[in-house]
Amino acid sequence: MAAAEDGVRLEFGLNDLDGRPLTAILDLDRGEARNLARALMAAAGDAMERTFPHPPSGE
Repeated sequence: MAAAEDGVRLEFGLNDLDGRPLTAILDLDRGEARNLARALMAAAGDAMERTFPHPPSGE
């Protein structure tokens, strides 16, 4: 991730996609970056709730 003039630039390096490396680049303005961050946090929260549906027993 790197700051850009009007937002951020995200580069995702994938080691192997159908036998060859691939880099996905997203150039986002500030609003898009905030929306992506919110969506990632929501997805992480959903995943946590599905992985641990009940609080520990408190032993």
